Amino acid sequence: MDTVRHPDEKGMPFAKGHGTGNDFVVIPDPNGELVLGPMTVAALCDRRRGIGGDGLLRVVRTAAEPEVAALGCEADWFMDFRNADGSLAEMCGNGVRVYARYLVEAGLAEPGPVRILTRSGVVVADVGEGSVAVEMPLPQVYGQSTAHLAGLTLEGTVATCGNPNLVCFVDDPYALDLGSPPTLDAERFPSGANVEFVRTVARLSVSLRVVERGVGETMSCGSGACATAAVVLRREGLDEGTVTVEVPGGTLLVAIDVKRCVLTGPAVIVATGHLAT
Repeated sequence: MDTVRHPDEKGMPFAKGHGTGNDFVVIPDPNGELVLGPMTVAALCDRRRGIGGDGLLRVVRTAAEPEVAALGCEADWFMDFRNADGSLAEMCGNGVRVYARYLVEAGLAEPGPVRILTRSGVVVADVGEGSVAVEMPLPQVYGQSTAHLAGLTLEGTVATCGNPNLVCFVDDPYALDLGSPPTLDAERFPSGANVEFVRTVARLSVSLRVVERGVGETMSCGSGACATAAVVLRREGLDEGTVTVEVPGGTLLVAIDVKRCVLTGPAVIVATGHLAT
């Protein structure tokens, strides 16, 4: 087993949260006492045998995590984010909003702006009563690439928002067969990428389905929404604007200007408890 039992005699505490249906197992480990390997993360994220989630958020003080301890002066808390298959990930827009919500509800931070260190750098989440607005890494839009899916070849635009994305505009995202993950250019995406399938609803409004690397199709992807918004603005010839992104799990707003990208949407903690073993 690749986990260390939490010193709490009741068992390892956990929480479950989601942002527009993108759900996460939250493991509080403020003092860095746990070792969570890929097998344990995958087991906890298993929807039939575990708690279930699209990913896992380990809540640890930056100073207590050897990977980032030297950056403790930049933010008190480090979001150790893992995909559902146990692999490490740089950034998760919905995850960081759920993480910030957990900090406030657990009494580890005050409502309002909270600085959080991620593997893509420091982000600032503004925690309100219902929604959480987080200043994300400013998306960058690059060239073109393709995704091969169920016999189709789909043209897409490469964009990053702390992690790699391929944004593909299609007539109807819900007509696509996403039972198998799309195949990407391995040279362009050596570590894989999130792939967004996007339909234009209005000039600055889109709907999308997303397949996340290490997970599969999810109900929402915050960083994917930001990457998509940046591509939408580029297509419209705009340097800034607010894009409405409808995902299966709800609605996200992405506001981008030349200096900032702010992702706003709901973030909810739905349960807390202790693992039996």
